[in-house]
Amino acid sequence: MLFRSRKGEIAPFALTNYQAASDWAEMIAEVVQDRRMPPWPADPRYGRFANDCSLPEAERQLLIKWAKSGAPEGEKKDLPPPSTFVDGWQLPKEPDKVYYISETPVDVPARGPIGYQYFHLDPGFDEDKWIKGLEVRPDNRAVVHHIMVIAHPKRAHLRNFARGDQHLLSFVPGGIPLNLPSGLARRFPKNYEFLFEVHYTPNGSVQKDHSRIGVIFADPKEVTHHVSWLSASNHAFSIPPGVDHYKVESDSQPMGRGVQLLRLYPHMHLRGKQFLFEARYPDGTSEILLDVPHYDFGWQLTYELAQPKPLPKGTVLHCTAYFDNSEQNLNNPDPRATVRNGDQTWEEMMVGHFDVIVPVAR
Repeated sequence: MLFRSRKGEIAPFALTNYQAASDWAEMIAEVVQDRRMPPWPADPRYGRFANDCSLPEAERQLLIKWAKSGAPEGEKKDLPPPSTFVDGWQLPKEPDKVYYISETPVDVPARGPIGYQYFHLDPGFDEDKWIKGLEVRPDNRAVVHHIMVIAHPKRAHLRNFARGDQHLLSFVPGGIPLNLPSGLARRFPKNYEFLFEVHYTPNGSVQKDHSRIGVIFADPKEVTHHVSWLSASNHAFSIPPGVDHYKVESDSQPMGRGVQLLRLYPHMHLRGKQFLFEARYPDGTSEILLDVPHYDFGWQLTYELAQPKPLPKGTVLHCTAYFDNSEQNLNNPDPRATVRNGDQTWEEMMVGHFDVIVPVAR
């Protein structure tokens, strides 16, 4: 999590040296004691994840003890080398190419609501490209809620989504860049363009935004597997007023071939309470892959499996979400409302995104 606690990143203050950490020792102890930090709401009984940032109990207690003891510095000779970062990026190296979502900054009005905005950019690829690293950098975090990056067929008459679209990455609160290991990449087909779906949330004053993406390309000869983004969603629900545990379910399409599961991305809005992913296998057995019992709209995390998980042909990913539309939910915009699917945060979504790995056809 250190890359988020440096200048210019999402954390509220930097934690890059002893002085900074000791100044915030009391607050660090409080949020660690309450398990608010590090943010990792997954139930540890299910799945093992490469990006699990939760603290083992011994480390939690050590941090709390350190703060209560006056935050001693320790021996400077034991200090590890400082972490190094790519300036302005969370990618492991400088991007090969940087693209802005628009030629000029976007004007964001003081008040909304604002419907999703769509921007097209033709990168001029005359051959298929393979992307192994991708990061979305919002220019104005005060008004950018999310940015979805799509590889989109060049069809000028289509303003937003089209058949054949391939999702590359999204920026959401708590999201991480795409950083694939050797041999894995997302395909960007020739004669496609970038489509950016941007959700702006006005904050009371006129703003400007000039967000961008950084891309790291893979050598096509080294790519053995394509990483494909899939989902299981439900758009037909209706959450009654005042209900505190409303269940909504969805299923993916059955896997048309054997694949390997790489990542899971649950998505709901402010009434989201709990989200589960379950693999239902063709032999009739099932397995819980991920349970997020305390979903937090402010931390829409990616859950990257420690090892890719084989899913045989015919497997269905079944998703179960629970919503709290009661007054007890302090984030609830209006507990008197009947809530249906919609883009805006006072509406709801029920989507279980996931990445699978398939061999590249040569």
